[in-house]
Amino acid sequence: MQSQEEYMRGLKQWLHNTEDVPLEEMAEFFVRRLEGYEEHMSVWEESYRLFAEVLPSGCRKILDLGCGTGLELDHIWQKDPEIEVTGVDLCWDMLEKLADKHPDRRFTAVCQDYFQYDPGLEQWDAVISFESLHHFLPERKRELYRKICRSLKEGGVFILGDYIACCEEEEQLLRAEYEKRRKQSAIPENAFVHFDIPLTLEHEKELLQEAGFTIENVLDGDAVIIMGRNRR
Repeated sequence: MQSQEEYMRGLKQWLHNTEDVPLEEMAEFFVRRLEGYEEHMSVWEESYRLFAEVLPSGCRKILDLGCGTGLELDHIWQKDPEIEVTGVDLCWDMLEKLADKHPDRRFTAVCQDYFQYDPGLEQWDAVISFESLHHFLPERKRELYRKICRSLKEGGVFILGDYIACCEEEEQLLRAEYEKRRKQSAIPENAFVHFDIPLTLEHEKELLQEAGFTIENVLDGDAVIIMGRNRR
């Protein structure tokens, strides 16, 4: 197993090697890679399975933020094909692929920025997101988590599966690089780009707790899975 020191050395080398590679707009990034996307993401297969297992039984209505082609939903619907899902994603091509895979499921596709999407109040048994939110700064996620908490029914859960920074050095290094590259390319503040800026597990949990969640479960696998329940 790679040590933290080796990992950080490799990350710094990668950042150096890619320093002249322009940032890609988020939706376009995934459109260009749609054909091989599911094969590329197959490394998370065990985490997708665990993600579905963590979902409490009795959840009938789910909101999936950044659902992509629905790799987590493949397992969730296998567990319970009657679950009703609304999936929000920036990339319409990915939403179409998800719908084509599951034409007989209760699925509503929303092609929108999930920071702008209105999830309503006390609407969902569960809100889920897998490998999506590590592209955004904590300042944006903080308000989103509050909105998610308000949108859940009493006792509802938010399940987050994501890339987590190994240490504060990684978190700070990637944020500094992200901000530098955006500035160099004069990218508008409201434009989404594909670049990883994960938080440490401690900082991710703090954001969720500040938003009103009680952390009930953390599974540390290929992707870290965090389940929080609203405290109403």
